[in-house]
Amino acid sequence: MTSSEIRQHFLDFFQSKNHLIVQSAPLVAKNDPTLMFNNSGMAQFKDFFLGNGTPPAKRVADTQKCLRVSGKHNDLEDVGFDTYHHTMFEMLGNWSFGDYFKKEAITWAWELLTEVYKLPKDRLYVSVFEGDTKDNVPFDQEAWDLWKPIVGEDRIILGNKKDNFWEMGDTGPCGPCSEIHVDLRPQSEVDQKPGKELVNADHPQVVEIWNLVFMQFNRKADGSLDPLPARHVDTGMGFERLCMAIQGKLSNYDTDVFTHTIKVIEELSGISYKGSQRDYPDVAMRVIADHIRAVSFAIADGLVPSNARAGYVIRRILRRAVRYGYSYLGFTEPFLTKLVPTLAMQFADVFPELNAQRDFVATVIREEEASFLRTLENGLKLLDKITSDLAQSGGKEIDGETVFELNDTFGFPSDLTALIAREKGLSIDEAGFQKALQQQKERSRKDASSATGDWTELTDIDGVEFVGYDQTEAEARIAKYRKVQNKQGTQYQIVLDRTPFYAESGGQIGDTGSLELRVGDETVLIRIADTKKENDLIIHISNDKNLEEVLDHHTAVLAKIDTHRRIAIEDNHSATHLLHAALRQVLGKHVGQKGSYVGPDALRFDFSHFAKVTDDELAEVERIVNDKIRENIPLNERRNVPIDEARNLGAMALFGEKYGDFVRVITFDPNYSVELCGGTHVPATGQIGLFKFTSEGSVSTGIRRIEAVTAEKALALLNEQQATLDQLKELLKAPKDVLKAVQNLMDERHQLQKKIDVLEAEKLQKVKADLLTKVYSANGHFVIVERIEVPSADALKQLAYDLKAKLDNLALVLGSDINGKPQLAVMLPDELIKTKNLHAGTLVKELAKEIRGGGGGQPFFATAGGTDATGLDRALAKGRELLQ
Repeated sequence: MTSSEIRQHFLDFFQSKNHLIVQSAPLVAKNDPTLMFNNSGMAQFKDFFLGNGTPPAKRVADTQKCLRVSGKHNDLEDVGFDTYHHTMFEMLGNWSFGDYFKKEAITWAWELLTEVYKLPKDRLYVSVFEGDTKDNVPFDQEAWDLWKPIVGEDRIILGNKKDNFWEMGDTGPCGPCSEIHVDLRPQSEVDQKPGKELVNADHPQVVEIWNLVFMQFNRKADGSLDPLPARHVDTGMGFERLCMAIQGKLSNYDTDVFTHTIKVIEELSGISYKGSQRDYPDVAMRVIADHIRAVSFAIADGLVPSNARAGYVIRRILRRAVRYGYSYLGFTEPFLTKLVPTLAMQFADVFPELNAQRDFVATVIREEEASFLRTLENGLKLLDKITSDLAQSGGKEIDGETVFELNDTFGFPSDLTALIAREKGLSIDEAGFQKALQQQKERSRKDASSATGDWTELTDIDGVEFVGYDQTEAEARIAKYRKVQNKQGTQYQIVLDRTPFYAESGGQIGDTGSLELRVGDETVLIRIADTKKENDLIIHISNDKNLEEVLDHHTAVLAKIDTHRRIAIEDNHSATHLLHAALRQVLGKHVGQKGSYVGPDALRFDFSHFAKVTDDELAEVERIVNDKIRENIPLNERRNVPIDEARNLGAMALFGEKYGDFVRVITFDPNYSVELCGGTHVPATGQIGLFKFTSEGSVSTGIRRIEAVTAEKALALLNEQQATLDQLKELLKAPKDVLKAVQNLMDERHQLQKKIDVLEAEKLQKVKADLLTKVYSANGHFVIVERIEVPSADALKQLAYDLKAKLDNLALVLGSDINGKPQLAVMLPDELIKTKNLHAGTLVKELAKEIRGGGGGQPFFATAGGTDATGLDRALAKGRELLQ
């Protein structure tokens, strides 16, 4: 049975059990502050378990793309060294939202595994929760009683809280779970030791394949458990492990999920894959086969490698793959990009987003590879110098701070540093590196730390009604609130039953405004500083102090947004739609939105394009957008449009976004701009008034960024530019042709600079000639120690090198006061460096103390700068003494 058939059988089976089959959510988690990536099958359904939204059906099944490379769910360092860990993996799951519970979940799981997939019953084991006295949760007798007639008591294992009690996070829905494990060992090993003894013992062939979670409780911030109002089922089955079991393999990497990719790696490298766990070329192939999936699908879902948060994680995964290919397979040129077509075709039926963006994904990966290969080369040169200096000094270990700096600043992995060190008979200070790494993590954790209290429930609601498309104010009731401590201080997060406040989403920032409450005869205002979306919950954030008294006793409010600010945001948001369409018209249909920011002051639009947008292209795009504004095209907004109908209308959907069965379609002329969008917009394009670019540039490989202003801000920009032009004309005595006048000035300045350069060169030659008359000998080498006048630090350096060219065995210290800033230069001959173990960098640091400065450099040449020019003579005197 192929992997595609295995996946389809799962979906077909649960469809026959009246489950709705839904699409996978993107890898990158949206509107969930607790997650960077979707790391489990249940992530996209989290809101339904929390009671903040209504599921599309009471029974659902899917295959979800997951990524586990950060936080407590981090499998990255295990990938490649065993047979079953992955960064990205598929999680097959079936879900019940207040419908069926343990009986159906257990019997259907057994039916699918043994009757559809034909897994041998005598190789399967199950576990149930043994209970926990601390949480006051009893032994899961119900699950035991259900499993006993199916598998018998001898195949049931009791599991503790770590193994058999599943929690969504520190707070939230949780409950006991029942795991299904499979024993894939040869019969000879099974005869010697039963698989029951190896369950949860990290044996590579006795592995968990399915986890049936029974959501019964809600974990509160104080650690206590409350029963959920409705019980749910949340199951997750590792697709790759399931394929290993059904296809009779001993490694996930031997299944057809990975063999196509590994075959291409073999062809590219000329090395055969043997499946060894100790052979590093084999480890490298597993790492690459795994990592290319994670990187490719993350980019296809709208994420690009970068130095920030999720983008940095993807960059780290990609670099790990490149490093293994470089170190163990001999890849010195980009190679990962060549694996993308195979991967795209393999998953075209189930995850078509990769195949749809195959060229874009391949190009981003190629550029990232090329960049990191250069980093590797530079890192090797730097590491070579470090090891050489260490060898000269008789050291045997690279200190942990240096290893950390190589890793953190230069992107040079610590394990590669260790490998190269071993090859040169050295080692690394692993403990020191881990200490530095932990200190960085502590700093990051401290920066990101926050404490969130439990919700105080005031009014029962089924969900939050957003009325902001039609209203700027609305009467509402406070449903719940909680107190949050973070870097901003104390904040209150407030949820209403209905609200006109738009929560930050899709690039549009959240609304600000106020909640008006009547307290006796007075009106109390609660200022709302921001509005965020947490899953499907709209949260109003206030920085006001001590709100408990008001919130606990007054739930009726009048919610009012800042309307002037909203109008400015709408101008910019609608302009981004006009901009997107214009870019596709001018640059080509390959242009796709890759991110945006829509605020009241400006808009930012990121898009896929592999070349700088020329001035002529920018001018044409700007002309088109302003033409559409002047046409005053009315907004055509359609809500709750079936997704298939929206696509037939030609609506552009963004890769990396999760759309439901019904969507909102925003149209400004059906022949120009039709997009799926949840944001707020102008009633007609004429309201935007004016559109003006402020910048265009590169964000990352294959991603360009345009920034622009509209309406009042665009007019203010033009007025500012006109004022600058008027001032320039006045300075130039009102010339008829301003450009020609400025060009004449620049030409004149260029000619004068050339004359200055000639004069300074002549002066420098005179200084050099004068210094050559002041050379004296000391201990077999020439010495020059003088204070001179030079125009710049570069001239000082040039002079030192010119003197060295004249005198082979020269030691010099030169000092100069350059525009009030003291500068020093030290040059040492090779003989002094070798015989007296001198170092120009060390020497210049000592001299720089006299000018209240610092510096450094190479053993033979170094420079320093300072703030106290009165110390120059003292520094030179000290230099003369040290060179005797």
